[in-house]
Amino acid sequence: MRANGDGTVYQRKDSRWEAAGYVLAPGSTRRRVRVYGTTRKEALAKLTEKIAASNRGVPAPSAQGSLATYLTYWLQNVAVHQLRENTHTRYTAVARLYFIPGLGKKKLAKLTAKDVRTWLNQLRTTCQCCTRGLDTARDEPLCCGAGKCCSKRLSPLTLAYVHSVLKSALEHAVREEEIPRNVARNVRTGTPRPRRFEPLTANEARAFLASANGHRLQPLFELALHTGLRKGELLGLHWGDLDLTGGTASIRRTLQGTNTAGLTALPTKTQSSERRIALPTPCLRSLEQHRNLGHAHIGVTATVYAHVRLRLQRDAIDLLGNALRNSAETTGKPDDGDESPLCAAPVR
Repeated sequence: MRANGDGTVYQRKDSRWEAAGYVLAPGSTRRRVRVYGTTRKEALAKLTEKIAASNRGVPAPSAQGSLATYLTYWLQNVAVHQLRENTHTRYTAVARLYFIPGLGKKKLAKLTAKDVRTWLNQLRTTCQCCTRGLDTARDEPLCCGAGKCCSKRLSPLTLAYVHSVLKSALEHAVREEEIPRNVARNVRTGTPRPRRFEPLTANEARAFLASANGHRLQPLFELALHTGLRKGELLGLHWGDLDLTGGTASIRRTLQGTNTAGLTALPTKTQSSERRIALPTPCLRSLEQHRNLGHAHIGVTATVYAHVRLRLQRDAIDLLGNALRNSAETTGKPDDGDESPLCAAPVR
């Protein structure tokens, strides 16, 4: 027997178990929810979780409610506990700028793949300057207010990111059995091309290192060019992460700036991001000098992903060291300046 308010649990004719009970709903009302499981224990655990959240004052979303209502619930009560602060901030901005204006009034239960596809096509072809009213905030109109559209559209990468956030939100609705399927997964946006960037040439890298000579952050600049660690990984390095005798560095954390806590040291984004990289000889000398000087922190920026042995990696960084020295000394012929500097590859 279950106590009053704990709901009911029973086995259906299709052999599944169903649990039902009353929980808090938006608008300070209560509604009956039903959850399902392959076992009695599974169904009961799902219902208990919903009732516990209700007792904490968290209203359960309703498939009959609007998508805007559900997104607000998901961001404030689910995603906030699963995402890093900066990621949650970006998700919230995406919901405010794109989801709620375009799909917010749609009922969660009635949202279709066609709705999502139409909305994405509109985002792809509509000038955001006009849609979001950016022109009205300017001293002098440059777009629709001036009688001509600037065609400021979302990039393919941004469009793919917006689509991925919607898929994440609806996936949770499926897990909570508010909707039977994730309609956003049935919409294809294509794979966007990565942004192109122009790396420094060997001549430019040597000129940069020459100008940084004697600067208090010289070891950081050298490591940035020789290894290419991410900015957050650079700033998250501690002396304990370095083995100057063995010539390696262990990447264990990243430093991020957040709105609430300021600069915060966090674990690497994924477990595979924890790795050990080889350090070139010139960087080892700079780091050793940087530590008798008594500085507290050092670091490095950006990463290349490859899985090679430390011996092979050492060959690569020595070759890079030669490239960053005067080309006439190492090759006996002038450098045309068109070749990009090599990067040392980190290993796990």
